[in-house]
Amino acid sequence: MARFTEREIKGAWTQGYALDLQTLSSTFIGYSETGRARFETQRSEIGELLYKLKHRRDKSAVDPIVVAAAKLLAKWNPGSQLIVPVPPSSKRDVPPVLLVGQGLAKLAGIPCIDCVRTTREPAQQLKNVTDLDERKKLVAGLYAVDPSITEGKKILLFDDLYRSGATMNAVTDVLLGQGKAASVVALAITCTRSNI
Repeated sequence: MARFTEREIKGAWTQGYALDLQTLSSTFIGYSETGRARFETQRSEIGELLYKLKHRRDKSAVDPIVVAAAKLLAKWNPGSQLIVPVPPSSKRDVPPVLLVGQGLAKLAGIPCIDCVRTTREPAQQLKNVTDLDERKKLVAGLYAVDPSITEGKKILLFDDLYRSGATMNAVTDVLLGQGKAASVVALAITCTRSNI
């Protein structure tokens, strides 16, 4: 099983955790021949697995992440009735949040329902925006949910990366408001070292 050191993540949810940091260190090593900055990055074990899944399309990383997430969920025991994955910010052949969410659902015996939808195309990728206020503006009104799925339910909101919390907060607000959820707790696979 992959080792992890859970980290508390704060937001509009009642309680939240990330399995571990995404990166442990990142050192600038120069520029590529195309002028792109290059870094030597050391990732946590969970961070490395997520990197392989997202950027190398390596599905063998799913099971170790799922087992680690299930272990944390069993220890934490938030009483969730439904796992809701955060919609992806970009299209991928291998959607990491949904794959891991579905695997976690099987181990935890809780349904995973992909019920949050985007209402429009995002103006730009959040990962390229460092200003928190700007990130909040970009996600304002971006999400919608069908309350017939979430009303009265204790929701486990699930995402791959917690950075500033802008996306997860926006989805939490929609789940509690429009979705009429009883409560929301949050779980992310990784979190950044700084929450910008």
